[in-house]
Amino acid sequence: MKLYKEKLFLFLVCVLLIRFPSGIEAFCGFYVAKADASLYNKVSRVVMIRDANRTVIGMMNDYKGELEKFALVVPVPTVLTKQQIHIGDSKVFDHLDVYTAPRLVEYFDPDPCLLQPKRSKYKYDLQMESLPPIPQSPKSQKPLGVKIEASYTIGEYDIVILSAEYSDGLETWLLQNGYKIPAGASSALKPYIKQKMKFFVAKVNLKKHNSTGLTYLRPIQFAFESEKFMLPIRLGMINSKGSQELLLYILTKNGRVETTNYRSAKLPTGMEIPEYVKGEFGSFYKSMFEHQTKKENSRVVFTEYFWDMSWCDPCAADPLSRDELKSLGVFWLNDSINPNFSFRSPPRVMVTRLHVSYNAQNFPEDLLFQETNDTNNFQGRYVLQHPWNGKHNKCSEAKEYFKRLVERKEKRAYNLAELTGWNIDGIRTKMNLHPLENDNGNERGGNWWTPWQ
Repeated sequence: MKLYKEKLFLFLVCVLLIRFPSGIEAFCGFYVAKADASLYNKVSRVVMIRDANRTVIGMMNDYKGELEKFALVVPVPTVLTKQQIHIGDSKVFDHLDVYTAPRLVEYFDPDPCLLQPKRSKYKYDLQMESLPPIPQSPKSQKPLGVKIEASYTIGEYDIVILSAEYSDGLETWLLQNGYKIPAGASSALKPYIKQKMKFFVAKVNLKKHNSTGLTYLRPIQFAFESEKFMLPIRLGMINSKGSQELLLYILTKNGRVETTNYRSAKLPTGMEIPEYVKGEFGSFYKSMFEHQTKKENSRVVFTEYFWDMSWCDPCAADPLSRDELKSLGVFWLNDSINPNFSFRSPPRVMVTRLHVSYNAQNFPEDLLFQETNDTNNFQGRYVLQHPWNGKHNKCSEAKEYFKRLVERKEKRAYNLAELTGWNIDGIRTKMNLHPLENDNGNERGGNWWTPWQ
């Protein structure tokens, strides 16, 4: 109901903007489809909360298999206490995913006869395996250089925090304790041991999991302090076949977040695409993302969304509530109390959604981040612009409108081909569109020339 009211309000605002043009800018589109995590068979979702040197990480793994064979191994900067570990709510993770998802929106051309001549040009500038029982008290295994620093049972997970002196010793310990990890895993563990990091290891406690009645694994969250703003991804590639999909949602107080050791880029956005894509938006988005990744030699981290979480336009889902943000680990919301007034000011929470398809060859390092000064809202947004259905002879502007409509449809076909790499002739066929010709009688959009406007 809340989302319906927001759409109704947005519609009324758009009507006013058409009637009374001004400097006000709004997308004013109707959201019709989204590209969320459900598009991918295998995807890891990570939520990071970051302010100063404080970090909260929540991991929701798309694990499919026997629960007794699941385990999570994550390097952490320090020994975590039980109070620093929390079992999250998967529904909140899903809500954040949908809220930030790239989206398809639709607009409708107005009656050209009702518009002033200036506005008849229609320029649209849119731009691991199971563990044995956990020891009750920490003890050292000196020959391997591995020490159990702490052990907890939290929710449906049994957790140990390990320290290690030698990477081959840690690899041996993991193998001896039931982890079926690939030979040579020590090479991936070595950099973390050299940095004197600890290892957060979690497995499923089947008895406790069965008591929850859940058929899926809930996300694990943990908090710590560290000067480094980073996400370790190398261990996740030890037993991976091919590339992996990672969706990363980073919540900060101020600016957009980007990677510092890999190229960051915003996805192409705002282009008009053919109307038939509405029925196959998932296929379009996956093809588009794969094509854009290949154009960057598979070494880029794409920004799919950046926005102030107190609102959205257009909304793929309602903004997250204050309680939901707190459950994700946003720890500064209580600081939003204005001492001069009796009410709370809106929480300042910005979200950056990053998407990367990575493998060991193209992403040999962990992801390092920085919060930038960029506060400009951004979203992956693709536009269906439905034509006006009036008559050609209604007015002189109508004749000009239909003449330009053919060119606009050709441009949409070209946009779709450029975004996805799909064959433009196949696109034209689906659109019932014939190629345009230039003044020399040659087909537009040939192999050696592309339209600049």
